[in-house]
Amino acid sequence: MYQPVKIAPSILSADFMHLSDSIALIEEGGANFVHIDVMDGHFVPNLTMGVPLLKQLAPATDMVCDVHLMIDNPLIELPWFIDAGADLLNVHAEALTDEELVRAVAMIHEAGCLAAVALKPKTPASALAPVIADLDMALVMSVEPGFSGQSYIVGSDLKVAEVAARARAAGNDEMLIQVDGGIGVATAPLVAAAGADVLVCGNAVFKAEDPASAITAVRGAADEARLAALAAGERA
Repeated sequence: MYQPVKIAPSILSADFMHLSDSIALIEEGGANFVHIDVMDGHFVPNLTMGVPLLKQLAPATDMVCDVHLMIDNPLIELPWFIDAGADLLNVHAEALTDEELVRAVAMIHEAGCLAAVALKPKTPASALAPVIADLDMALVMSVEPGFSGQSYIVGSDLKVAEVAARARAAGNDEMLIQVDGGIGVATAPLVAAAGADVLVCGNAVFKAEDPASAITAVRGAADEARLAALAAGERA
């Protein structure tokens, strides 16, 4: 059954001097998730936010706290973010062996949280194979992780389509597909038509003159493209 595309503004692009105002603004503007980019300076060349911020943010919003762990040691740190109030935890396939990936997904589910696995642009969709049947979400990076404001990598929609096909083949029709990187009104239709359910938007929302209107515009463009793709598929 068709469901509207969900928007997950990334607070990496927000004004940290007025973060509570930014959170309230996107929630009132209809955002579904708040995307929290955790970077350790090792897995990616940047340092960002961590457990103390999540502990304060989680009880202050009804949006899904979507924690994207761009870190080297997720098996060690997962309990920290679970205890801090994460609703959804996203670990990178590149940081774990297949066996460790299975353990990480099980650990997240045992804690009552949603489990997701992220793929860098050069990581094949096949890296999801050990866990795709059990995932709540898969994240396709459409930029190299580490910094906000990058441009969308052309062709990322093809990977979205492959991930969607692999999820169906694994019998996991409920798995969401999230896309992160360079997503705005121009690129949202590309990935939504390919099967993306959740769009991470940074600058497209927080650098807009009216963030709430930006959320509406991105969702509208994505939904229109997705509905057209579904209609075309039914006619085929």
